[in-house]
Amino acid sequence: MGNDPVYGQTAFELGGILAEYEIELIYGGAQVGLMGKVADGAISKNGKVTGIIPDFLKTKEIEHNGLSELILVQTMHERKALMQEKSDAFIALPGGFGTMEELFEILTWGQLDLHRKPIGILNVNGYYDALIALVESMISAGLLKDEYKKMLLISDSIEDLLSQMNLYEVPFTTKWDGSKVF
Repeated sequence: MGNDPVYGQTAFELGGILAEYEIELIYGGAQVGLMGKVADGAISKNGKVTGIIPDFLKTKEIEHNGLSELILVQTMHERKALMQEKSDAFIALPGGFGTMEELFEILTWGQLDLHRKPIGILNVNGYYDALIALVESMISAGLLKDEYKKMLLISDSIEDLLSQMNLYEVPFTTKWDGSKVF
């Protein structure tokens, strides 16, 4: 949950707001960490919450028991692919390696035109400021086109981020034809 209570509070609030807007939460299915708090927030407002969890994590008893639906898969790869398929948009909260890996994978899939869905960062207490600076550095070094940065919607406000996501249009014309590469 991190060492700042605002992370958990914001995660819970995000879940509640998603439920109020009747936006189904599709997430990793755990009861722990910030993702568990998002689910708790949505459930507290009678929101629809679908968890997708690999069997090996379920056996460690970290699955959330209050979900509308829990889908079991075999691998983390299956989990991420199914979450991408079932989701209309993506929001990253503060997190560790798993969050970063999933964020960059979904950004890469968007860059390759495997999806055209909005990707948001909820920049709680400036948590992602260093990552935003890294993206700027990638652009300055000529390793990332500026138009790809525009795929990343960033705000420290839940309402503002959801508004940006609602208005999202893919910010580039792709050289890819949209066919699956894997």
